[in-house]
Amino acid sequence: MAKNVAVVGVTGAVGQEMINCLERRNFPVNELKVMASARSAGKTIKFRGKDLTVTEAAADSFAGVDIALMAVEADQSREFSPAAVKAGAVVIDNSSAYRMDPACPLVVPEVNPRAVKEMKKGIIANPNCSTIIMNVSVWPLHKVNSVSRIIVSTYQAASGSGKPAMDELAETARAWVEGRPIEPKVFPYQLVMNLFSLNSGLTDNGYNSEEMKMTNETRKIFGAPGMMVAATCVRVPVMRVHCESIALEFEKPMSPEEARKILEAAPGVKVLDDRAKNRSPQPLDAAGRDDVFVGRIREDISLPGRGLMLWVAGDQILKGAALNAVQIAELLV
Repeated sequence: MAKNVAVVGVTGAVGQEMINCLERRNFPVNELKVMASARSAGKTIKFRGKDLTVTEAAADSFAGVDIALMAVEADQSREFSPAAVKAGAVVIDNSSAYRMDPACPLVVPEVNPRAVKEMKKGIIANPNCSTIIMNVSVWPLHKVNSVSRIIVSTYQAASGSGKPAMDELAETARAWVEGRPIEPKVFPYQLVMNLFSLNSGLTDNGYNSEEMKMTNETRKIFGAPGMMVAATCVRVPVMRVHCESIALEFEKPMSPEEARKILEAAPGVKVLDDRAKNRSPQPLDAAGRDDVFVGRIREDISLPGRGLMLWVAGDQILKGAALNAVQIAELLV
């Protein structure tokens, strides 16, 4: 049954990709409303061959909307999402506003699709991008052999901070080549020819907020409140696609060969692991692709028998944000 859909934050990188996913996946849209901030109002967005005019998002913008896809910051979502629900819409929110709210399911469709039925506020939360990419690759293994501990290090692209950050990386790369001074504005530090601990606020335990999102969100999505998860998140000078080095500890022995077979059959996963050619996932492999790419499947020699290590790459804008939200919407129809 066709739905009336709204995309809020449509002119941003994630919002634009949401439009692409709705069209590419032939989502049953009856009417599409495209919204953004006042400065973007009046722009046009093309959808299925038609030009749609962007309107300014407001609390009274959601009359007749069945599904609202939020691609805005948390404070804006807290303003618009309750209004959309009051107007009768189901909200799928890409911000951090509702992820840890017990009344709001936190959903990765390949992992916990049934959680959408637990919705109590009319809001379904889209997880953090790095969490999604890790969960798609770890969950198939966890289903077969419970994972008791995850140690993950992320290599996060500029895309994680939106289009302005991507533009800054491109501009500073040109400045570096031309020998001009580099003056970062979006990032706190120079990213080109550099990397740094992810620029999210530190919590009292010394972990930044991105790292704690990966811990807390994974526990909620997996339904494993006691799972041990520790992350180190780093911003790297890559335009698009997050990569992750993941070390897993299992309850029982699991060989790399068994893990490979499980992952080759898993939804949303593409195994790229050629030891003979030393070929494993790269950002260029995963850019613009729906799947999470997995390689470097090997025993953790510090934990023989019960430990494995993986290297994964996933498009942060697609599976890490827009695609996951649209897949959640598909569960509703």
